[in-house]
Amino acid sequence: MTDRKYASSFTFNSGVKLNNRFVMAPMTTKMSFFDGVITKDEISYYHLRSKEAGAIITAAANVSEGGKGWEGELGICDDKHLQGLSELASAIQTNGTKAIVQLYHGGRMTSSSVLRGTKPVAPSAVKAERPTAEEPRELEEKEIYQIIEDFKAGAVRAIQAGFDGIELHGANTYLLQQFFSPHSNRREDQWGGSLEERFRFADLLVDEVIETVNKHTDRPFVIGYRFSPEEYETPGIRFEDTLYLVDKLADKAIDYLHVSLGKYDQLSQNEEYQNQSMLAYLHEKINGRTAFISVGDIRTGQDAEKALENSDLTALGRVLLADPHWVSKVLKDKEETIRYDVTDEEREELFLTNGVWQFMQNMMKDRIK
Repeated sequence: MTDRKYASSFTFNSGVKLNNRFVMAPMTTKMSFFDGVITKDEISYYHLRSKEAGAIITAAANVSEGGKGWEGELGICDDKHLQGLSELASAIQTNGTKAIVQLYHGGRMTSSSVLRGTKPVAPSAVKAERPTAEEPRELEEKEIYQIIEDFKAGAVRAIQAGFDGIELHGANTYLLQQFFSPHSNRREDQWGGSLEERFRFADLLVDEVIETVNKHTDRPFVIGYRFSPEEYETPGIRFEDTLYLVDKLADKAIDYLHVSLGKYDQLSQNEEYQNQSMLAYLHEKINGRTAFISVGDIRTGQDAEKALENSDLTALGRVLLADPHWVSKVLKDKEETIRYDVTDEEREELFLTNGVWQFMQNMMKDRIK
């Protein structure tokens, strides 16, 4: 067994302990039924990738009917989802792997066709800068409070289903990020305007979820928050905004912050933050107040060790799609046996259907030779 940092155990503030520093990143699967009920194939997909990583974070599970972002999306917005969610949690928790379900609302990043004729909602009636984007309807204040209640109900269902934790999805331009972004949030009430007011939704949501979790369970339970550090839109979230965000969130009773990056050593767009990676700046800002999860094209044990210089845990994506045993091979110093290519014939045995196959195709374009 290697003595590298990634092989060591880690315990969150809540008391949940991971066997190692590897986490499976949340990746869109599009495997669930039309109503968000999980399928056997999706359970098998996660079970195959359990046993070795310290934790698995599921694909996004929508907490509100109006928050569904795509077909085949996992649901956690109704009690009808509980049985399947319970089976999913158990399938992941093989050999001590911890199961974390990602809670989310798509906001404007959906369509009326996905919502069966209902118009998407967002902080403001501003289109996303993407092809075929629809103009959303601005949320009324009572609806904002209801969405917070929906997140709380999702957290309770996660507890009831036996998960070890939840991750609040504040990244990838979905609703939590939309409230924080000056592009999608043009409100003039208490929920928008200044940086502080745009943070209000996340601020209240996190506090309410923490209180709800504490009320409904007396066992160690993880609460995490994922975020994207920059937006390309103008106006949009800039790196300084994100440093404010993580500074505020790190003071709360959460277990981790999880950055969303394409490459773990990625630099900021901001010319004032070019001396080191965004990961390094974020790690310094968090300063040990809560755990920090890195991510971004981790392909080798050496990549993971470099990422862990500026984080406590590191998340793995496409490598676990190609080789569910990547973690054990790295831990046992058998990286030469890692599979990076997947043939069409191997797709079925790896349960690489729908959404996840696109990840694989992208990886194989620039695979390690």
